[in-house]
Amino acid sequence: MALYVQKYGGTSVGTVERIEHVADKVKSFHDAGHQMVVAVSAMSGETNRLIGLANGISDNPTPREMDVLISTGEQVTIALLAMALQKRGVGAKSFTGWQVGIKTDSSHLKARIEDIDTDAMRKQLDAGNVCIVAGFQGVDGDNNITTLGRGGSDTTGVALAAALGADEAQIYTDVDGVYTTDPRVVPNARRMEKVTFEEMLEMASLGSKILQIRSVEFAGKYKVPLRVLSTFDDGPGTLITMEENSSVENPVISGIAFNRDEAKVTVKGVPDIPGVASKILCPISDANVEVDMIVQNVADDGTTDFTFTVHRNDYTKALEILQNTASELGARETSGTDDICKVSMVGVGMRSHAGVASKMFKVLADESINIQAITTSEIKISVVIAEKYLELAVRALHTAFDLDRKEEG
Repeated sequence: MALYVQKYGGTSVGTVERIEHVADKVKSFHDAGHQMVVAVSAMSGETNRLIGLANGISDNPTPREMDVLISTGEQVTIALLAMALQKRGVGAKSFTGWQVGIKTDSSHLKARIEDIDTDAMRKQLDAGNVCIVAGFQGVDGDNNITTLGRGGSDTTGVALAAALGADEAQIYTDVDGVYTTDPRVVPNARRMEKVTFEEMLEMASLGSKILQIRSVEFAGKYKVPLRVLSTFDDGPGTLITMEENSSVENPVISGIAFNRDEAKVTVKGVPDIPGVASKILCPISDANVEVDMIVQNVADDGTTDFTFTVHRNDYTKALEILQNTASELGARETSGTDDICKVSMVGVGMRSHAGVASKMFKVLADESINIQAITTSEIKISVVIAEKYLELAVRALHTAFDLDRKEEG
C-alpha cells in the first residue's frame, strides 16, 4: 500500500464528464489499496472568468478581495469530485486550503506556503477516505484567504506530498510526460522515462511549460519523487528524481528547451571604467525588468559594447531606460531587436563529457545559423539566435545529439 498525492489541472477537470473520468482514475488507485490525496485546480477558464468579473467592477481591485474571489474556483471542483467519488461508493471528503491547514505568508496573489497541518487529512486517510484538497490556496496568520499565484496547484500537490511523506506526487496534465523537446516542433521527440530535478529545473526556467518551476524546486528541496502523467492516456509518464541515470548509453543531453519571448538591447561605445555595468543595469532592475543573458565586448579605444536580453514584454521599457542611461554615460549609440529566441540544451551528462559546446556550435554553423550570445552552466548551454531559425536549430540539434532515437529496454 502506498500514499499518493495526485494533482489534476484545469483541463483535466474542465467539464463534469472529465471530473467523472478523474473520479474513475482515483477510484482505481483507492480500490488497489492505496491511500489517496487529490489536489485540484479550478475548471479550465473559471479563474479567468472570475478575474473578468472583478475587472468589470473595478480597474484596481484589492489583492485581498481578489484572493477571496478567485479561490472559489477550486471550491467548486473539490465538491464535484467528492460527489463523483461518493456516487462510486468511495468515501471522500473535500477541503479548502484553510480547512486542510495550508498556512502561507500574507503576500496576496503570490503567497508562499509556510506550513501544513496534516491532522485533518491523516484522520480521513486512516478512515479509508480520499482527501480532496483545493489547490492554489491557503490562509495567512490573520485567517485571510491567500492564493499561490501561477502554477499554485502544482505547488499545493507537491507541498502536500512533502508534508505527508507521500511515496509519490503525481501531476496529471494533458501531456503524457516530459519530452526531449516540444513535439510540435520535433515530431519524433520522445518521452523521457526519467529526468533529474536539476535538469527539470533548468528546463522549467528555460521555457518548458510542463511544470511550474516553484513546484519542481519544492519537490527537489524535500526530496519528493515527482511524476508527470496524462489524465487522458494511460502510461508510466516521466519520473523526476534525485538520481542520475547511470546507464552507459545515457545521452549527454537530456532535452532541448527554447523560448520565443526574448528581446535584445545593446549600448555601444560606453567608457570602459569600473562600475559601468552597474550604471547600465541598476536602472533596468529598478524598473522591475529581469535581465537574462549579458555579453560585454571591450574595444581597443577604451570603450565597451554592452548587450543583454530581457523578456519581450519588457523590450520597449528596457530600450527607453537604456537610451536615457546611454546619454548620461556618453555612449555612442543604442539599438535593440525583439526578433530573437533562446535555444538551450540541458543534461547532467555534460559534467562528464567534453566537446558539447563545440559540437552545438558546429551543428548551428552547418545550418548557417549565427549565434548572437552564449551562456553556460554546469548542465546547460544557451544561445541566442534569430527567431526565424528556431525550429531549424531545434530539429538539427535534436538529431545531432541522438535525441531522436528510442530509449532501449
